[in-house]
Amino acid sequence: DECKKLNPDFIQNGNPVTGYESLGKGKGVIVNLADGTNADADILVGSDGIWSAVRAQMYGEEIKGSSPDLKKRQGCTYSGYTVFAGETVVKTPDYYETGYKVYIGPQRYFVTSDVGDGRIQWYAFFALPPGSKKAPSGWGGSTRDQQADPEENLVEYIKSLHLGWSDEVMTILDATPPSSVEQRDLYDRPPELLRSWAKGNVVLMGDAVHPMMPNLGQGGCQAIEDAYMLTEILAGTKTTEKIENNLQTFYRKRIARVSVVQFLSRLASDLIINAFDTPWSPHDSKGQSWRSYGTFIFKPLLQYVIFPVQFAYLYSYKPSGNMGELPAQLEKIWKSRHFEDAEKMFTEVAEGKKIQSGPSFFKKVEAETIEGGKQTKKVPA
Repeated sequence: DECKKLNPDFIQNGNPVTGYESLGKGKGVIVNLADGTNADADILVGSDGIWSAVRAQMYGEEIKGSSPDLKKRQGCTYSGYTVFAGETVVKTPDYYETGYKVYIGPQRYFVTSDVGDGRIQWYAFFALPPGSKKAPSGWGGSTRDQQADPEENLVEYIKSLHLGWSDEVMTILDATPPSSVEQRDLYDRPPELLRSWAKGNVVLMGDAVHPMMPNLGQGGCQAIEDAYMLTEILAGTKTTEKIENNLQTFYRKRIARVSVVQFLSRLASDLIINAFDTPWSPHDSKGQSWRSYGTFIFKPLLQYVIFPVQFAYLYSYKPSGNMGELPAQLEKIWKSRHFEDAEKMFTEVAEGKKIQSGPSFFKKVEAETIEGGKQTKKVPA
């Protein structure tokens, strides 16, 4: 809104960048747009996601080009995981105490996250071959594969892969309409240690250059750090002739930290696929393999050593310095507002005034309401 006050056309949506033409040092760049028009700029920041058109041109890659087995796609490697996702309104026993949960089992894990207004987003990760599509991605152009049964109840399918798991997993799945479930295969890249993120007056950031597994929740966080650092560097750039060198400075300042976070994110994913199993317990006979005993032994080390060290590093980035009491003050305000909003939503869902499912997880393109007791869909213009 503040940007639009300065220039109503400052932000434009729905017209993706398809390519660019560098004009030489200090002369800027011509940006090619999907509708056939061009735009002149001093700098082009390629923050257009994992299948980046800007990246494809910079590194000479085919946009979304895949290997026959789908294990490689535009330079990305299939992680070994596909993820189903959904959103619902459900009041769990510890809704206000625990905002994020991870249930881990052999070659799969289930995550729930409180996203406010009484809503819980959930993600079910499975070690399946790439292309095992049963649901659309929500990003457009991606639907079930030809072998998928369009009448299959995806919630029941996901529940069948979690038999014997916590009752809370089943409660959350039961509260999710099957039609709202989405899916996408997960890809990431190794760190770009040998290629700069910048070329001329064009620079990459975020998923366009360092996509990572979602295990540590760092994809968006690292993009925000990129934006902060890039803004700080450009704020000190007084002439267009210095842009090229300063973009290289941005790359050098970010590559080490981002590479570590990419490594930690992929390591967490690989451990779940290849190492973890149902831990041994004296109270049942479910964990009897050598991996089960290893998981039982490794669990305290993970909880009390590895996790604290890992998160201490992730949260060590404080470019603006110590914020003092501000985080605690904001937390107090948010908790009060969160309780009021959540209780209101729980009541409205119980009374039938709001539907239980949320909008698309991967791309929020629809807003659903109930009018006169009948569910309708409103599609934004």
